[in-house]
Amino acid sequence: MPPGLLRTVALVAAMLLGVLLPQAQAATFAVRWLIMGMLFLVFLETRLSREAIQRSHLVLLAANLAMGFAAWGAGWLAGGREVALAAFFAGIAPTAAAAPVVTSFLRGRVDYVAAAFLLTNVAVSALAPGLLPLVLGHATPEACVQVLGTVALVVFGPIGAAWLLRTRFPGAAAWPRPLRNVSFGMWVLALFLITANASAFLRQHPEFPRGVLGEIAGTTLAVCAANFALGRLIGGRRFPREASQALGQKNTSLTIYLALVYANPLVALGPTTYIIWHNLWNSWQLHRGHREHPA
Repeated sequence: MPPGLLRTVALVAAMLLGVLLPQAQAATFAVRWLIMGMLFLVFLETRLSREAIQRSHLVLLAANLAMGFAAWGAGWLAGGREVALAAFFAGIAPTAAAAPVVTSFLRGRVDYVAAAFLLTNVAVSALAPGLLPLVLGHATPEACVQVLGTVALVVFGPIGAAWLLRTRFPGAAAWPRPLRNVSFGMWVLALFLITANASAFLRQHPEFPRGVLGEIAGTTLAVCAANFALGRLIGGRRFPREASQALGQKNTSLTIYLALVYANPLVALGPTTYIIWHNLWNSWQLHRGHREHPA
């Protein structure tokens, strides 16, 4: 089984296990620390050079933000407020930490996608305190401060810690490479806990129509397809594959956590189902790339 497909199977299995074991929601508090650990490892090895910055990166960032609100509007049309919020948290998610890795397997410019990762993650995290209250319906200064505190801990905390460690011990930048399987295992565990939390939420709130799940999955599938297609257009002739990957493969761990904190587990299923779609697409891309370049 190709590595890309194997990882997709592991992620789907974690979600199915979470559905079957809703009792695991008692350990949902660990999701925050798992995400912080994964981000710390990513930022520890990610460097940015001036040569990697392109004008299209700004267009990608604008598209990333616009897609969040476009998805929110599509969600309202598809199923109402819960679907809209689920689609928003899927669409607004920044570039995934694994996007540069997948791009390397596809023989693309890794530095381009790494620059997109840093730009979108920092920008979306910085703008989240002002954006979330707008879609959640309580745009108050208190809400902005609360979101800012969460983002500062979960995102900027690992960034600062990674920068300090790399400054004191430059060799630390090489530590994450042999720990890739550990990082993936952390993500699988986090996904299991997130799904278990959603399963418990649905069991405790039978008033939620089960059709909402299908509406969320269908809407996030459309958002995923739009992201990869739009990214290819933004990349143009120079970076079609790289920009497509940067916009389509998303750091859903961040927005899943924000959805759990500021909405509910049902809304968190938006970026959770997005994981399935972008991993299935990546698996197909890697399979096709292996057939075209077996070496």
